[in-house]
Amino acid sequence: EKMKADPASHTKAELDGAVEELKKLKAQLAGQAPADLPPEVKANYDLVRSVGEECISEAELMALVSKKPGFILYDGFEPSGRMHIAQGVFKAMNVNKCTRAGGTFIFWVADWFALMNDKMGGDLEKIKVVGEYLVEVWKATGMDMERVKFVWSSDDITGKAVGYWTQALDIARRTTLARVKKCCQIMGRLENKLTAAQILYPLMQCTDIFFLKADICQLGVDQRKVNMLAREYCDTAGIKNKPIILSHHMLYGLKKGQEKMSKSDPDSAIFMEDTPEDVARKINNEEAEAPQQSGDIDAGMESMHLTSDDLKNPCLDYVEHIIFSVPDATFEAGGKTYTSYEQVKADFLGGGLVALGLKEGLILAVNKLLQPVRDHFEKDERAKAILAQVMAWKRESLVPPKGLKRLVAMDGSKPVHLVFAPWATPELKLGQLLTVQKLLDAAPEGHEAVLWCSDWGSLALNRCGGDQKAISACYTVLVEALRATAPALMQRVRVLVQSEALLANPSDYWISVINVGRKFPLQKVLDGEIEGSAGEYAGSVIASLMHVGDVLACAPATVCCDPSQTKLAKLAIDFYAEAGITEIQPPAASELPAVDSLLKPMHMQEGPANADDDIQCLDGNMDVGRKMKRAFCEPQNVTHCPPLTLAQGVAFSQGQTLTVSRKPDNGGDKTFSTLDELRADFESGDMHPGDVKPAVTKAVDAHLQKIRDHFKVTDVAKKAEADVKAYLKKANAANKKKK
Repeated sequence: EKMKADPASHTKAELDGAVEELKKLKAQLAGQAPADLPPEVKANYDLVRSVGEECISEAELMALVSKKPGFILYDGFEPSGRMHIAQGVFKAMNVNKCTRAGGTFIFWVADWFALMNDKMGGDLEKIKVVGEYLVEVWKATGMDMERVKFVWSSDDITGKAVGYWTQALDIARRTTLARVKKCCQIMGRLENKLTAAQILYPLMQCTDIFFLKADICQLGVDQRKVNMLAREYCDTAGIKNKPIILSHHMLYGLKKGQEKMSKSDPDSAIFMEDTPEDVARKINNEEAEAPQQSGDIDAGMESMHLTSDDLKNPCLDYVEHIIFSVPDATFEAGGKTYTSYEQVKADFLGGGLVALGLKEGLILAVNKLLQPVRDHFEKDERAKAILAQVMAWKRESLVPPKGLKRLVAMDGSKPVHLVFAPWATPELKLGQLLTVQKLLDAAPEGHEAVLWCSDWGSLALNRCGGDQKAISACYTVLVEALRATAPALMQRVRVLVQSEALLANPSDYWISVINVGRKFPLQKVLDGEIEGSAGEYAGSVIASLMHVGDVLACAPATVCCDPSQTKLAKLAIDFYAEAGITEIQPPAASELPAVDSLLKPMHMQEGPANADDDIQCLDGNMDVGRKMKRAFCEPQNVTHCPPLTLAQGVAFSQGQTLTVSRKPDNGGDKTFSTLDELRADFESGDMHPGDVKPAVTKAVDAHLQKIRDHFKVTDVAKKAEADVKAYLKKANAANKKKK
């Protein structure tokens, strides 16, 4: 206010600094609740906040609780088997606190992920029964189900595939590979030992948050990095309300050196179905009272705990976070009754409570918590039947069904000649159009030519700035341009759009994509780089994996590609060998040279791009004339002569002749039927650039006129052209604004 009153007495730098400081203060205040907060709102905040070892951020949580009484929290679990005591008792108590404060708690039941991981023999119905068993455990533990929802991922990932996967791909295109690697702790893996699939998992978990419209991520500290990724995504995507992260404590494993419990090690934790004898044996383990040593921490688990704990005693950990998580709990040990964890800890450290007494008290307390669960599965007939069924399946040692999971996009009646359209571009070059035509035209007799348009792959690569409408329009322009210039060929071509094809069976498609990633180390996928992609972004990895999934979907006899696509084709073929696929035969890769419509001389091709460097499919008559006048065409140079290349593409390869008009004194008109004839005359000097350029200009314009005429009378093409031009106008305006 002082500066506003007398701005002349301050420098511009001081004024700018004050403005920035004011912006920061306003941003902070925007996330805070009013000072005169009603007591009940403050009580609800305290209740929710007590759940987390960490909250990011407390100001946002306070504002959420005060402004949105029906806030949504989420956690996810894979119904793949056993439930340990933290997931059972600790989670139930935390959920009850959150719902008592007015929240709705959504459990994302990751049955689709269990299916993907071949749990319960890869049988989705069996997996769902296991999920129901876990729900019964929570009921028996005392979880209040009134404001709890269970959302089954298999239903939503399949039934709402477009919303889910486009969200995932949008996150992938905006997130660097280095950032995603930091999230891989959620899988207990170190960054330098990753498969390509492990890049996809954090992106999917991040997607879950937005897909479920969660206000609060209420997961363990071990999930902190991926939850932070969701907040960072909000910054890049311009999402105002970021998900709040409320990370609960991670219990130590009962064995020495275990920073957290492990479902794969039955003695590392108490499980909800453990017998009284199991509980006693595990807690009486001599390692259960030993402090953990920093050098013994599991690899990849360095930040499982956010609070300092020199003792790292699992028995004390259970007392604090399991026994005293129950409202109004007391703990009896060593002949005393304790009403708080602090009392127990102080007595234990002071020698008033010895290790044996602590363990005996903990055994009794844990069994008291587990007994209602045991009783529920003994007395409730439905719960009893579910448990009996789950245990029977476990005894059967279920084996996943053999066979390749993939999308089946072709009926197999004919061998498939597969061609991938170039990644979406709003400035489709004539050379790209002619290359696709050339690749499709190479289909052997009796083969079905398929043109695959990777629109979702293009989204992952951030083509057209991730604008899905523009990406779709780009592929429509390509297909309609082919129909205009090569109508007979296109009658024999089947066009498949990736996003439409995979919706026939999105579950099997994405399982095939993830299985590809599991087989390949991340570096192998990165080595099969996509030309022109920003390889530092996670989207480039996802697009590569999808490309292999697309090949599997079509099961082609041949993948016909230009040199820019060869590495991806090889990646797909390598997968057949890596995975030992026998159900379908690996394709042959057929590489044909691309048609280059670039008009610049060789020594300038690495220089800055110019709008007139290339002929584009939507160029007008004047554009073609202007560009061709500037085209590099050195007398007698046939090594690099763009007009000769274009003559082959728009005339000779189309079965047409090229007539060069000259004055009689210069040899008169001459008609050529092949490129060899024209090249020979040009190389000898009989044909001058001034003769060749006008003839090729006329041929190029005639070729593009077919596109112009077709687009005038074809509504779908006309709309696509308008959409592409609208995108270019918007993109150009945005670029100017940045400058």
